[in-house]
Amino acid sequence: MATIRLGDKAPDFTADSSVGMINLYDYLGDSWGILFSHPADFTPVCTTELGTAAKFKDDFDKRNVKMLALSVDGAASHNEWIKDINEVEHTKVNFPIIADEDKKVSDLYDMIHPKADNSLTVRSVFIIAPDKTVKLMITYPASTGRNFYELLRVIDSLQLTANHKVATPANWKNGEDVVVSPAISTEDAKQMFSKGVKEIKPYLRMTPDPTA
Repeated sequence: MATIRLGDKAPDFTADSSVGMINLYDYLGDSWGILFSHPADFTPVCTTELGTAAKFKDDFDKRNVKMLALSVDGAASHNEWIKDINEVEHTKVNFPIIADEDKKVSDLYDMIHPKADNSLTVRSVFIIAPDKTVKLMITYPASTGRNFYELLRVIDSLQLTANHKVATPANWKNGEDVVVSPAISTEDAKQMFSKGVKEIKPYLRMTPDPTA
């Protein structure tokens, strides 16, 4: 069983999907990616999640993030389920759903937690950077649907902190003040961040979002 940690290369795979065969690395190209698993087709919480994901596609596109879902059922089942999702959620599923009947991908990404269920995946989320490294992992139980606003928020944080020497504080939202990296002295920070630096403690300095 694979164990994936932050900073590891996301395991590549080729698998059938609701839109045909897909290779992960080819599909992502130079984009960011979000891979999220679902316990099974025709399940209530998953139906709401995939419908919500489809409605958020424009928001992910703006952030150069490609979406990819997974379930342990087959492609034919996925395509029948998509009809229900589109009807119930008043949307159109606009991203691939990986067919993982042999659980190859689920095992690669450790998506099956036997103490929760020995055959169905938990609600795993992996955010993958353009260099194919894993930048974030979240695991929800099957009974709890994901918060897609939170997924957008963490992507905003990951993309900001990948390009600037800052971190984001608790409950941060795009455009709000950020934390200066502890590795930078206050003097250097004042030179680096033209919008100003507020020193709350020697180790806690805030500055306006450099991209806002």
